[in-house]
Amino acid sequence: LDYRGTTALVTGASSGLGRELSSRLAGRGADLVLVARRADRLEELAAELRTRTRATVTVLPYDLATPRPGAALAAMLRERDITLGTLVNNAGFGSHGALADADSDRVAAEVQVNVASLVDLTRTFLPELVATGRGALVNVASTASYQATPGMAVYGATKAFVRSFTEALWYETRGTGLRTLALSPGPVPTEFFDVLGAEEAKIGQV
Repeated sequence: LDYRGTTALVTGASSGLGRELSSRLAGRGADLVLVARRADRLEELAAELRTRTRATVTVLPYDLATPRPGAALAAMLRERDITLGTLVNNAGFGSHGALADADSDRVAAEVQVNVASLVDLTRTFLPELVATGRGALVNVASTASYQATPGMAVYGATKAFVRSFTEALWYETRGTGLRTLALSPGPVPTEFFDVLGAEEAKIGQV
């Protein structure tokens, strides 16, 4: 697909799959808005992409564990006169262990980042994506969305939500020209397992 003349916002862009998706989009002609918590990582990626491609890259450090991020990010884009054509909701993390032993703040943050912020960003930018007539919405789910995930109950459930939510939006936006995709990767050697704290908990081996 040709993304020339469009701008893509990628969450969780500082590492792993988000970094790779950002690189691929820039390689296909898209300008980028990179969102993640770590400003230094984002600036490093932005410099690399500006050197390697002709992309205009905007860095927006933001913590998606903050409730209702859509309004804040939309305001930042308006200040920069940026209109989105593609939204990639990639940010997310998992926790390993029995739910009864889980830290309640970490569980709340996991649901906020994986579900609530994804929904809020999608609701905020969906009209803008549809208005382009050729926009794209990519929500990153997981192979965990297809099965129960003991020891990762919250993560698996959040990804099942993402897949169901995206399928419903595909139906709601049929005929608008919007391309809607739920991406369900299997285990990928990224920093995800460092955050998870359990390399042995690879999805697909649960």
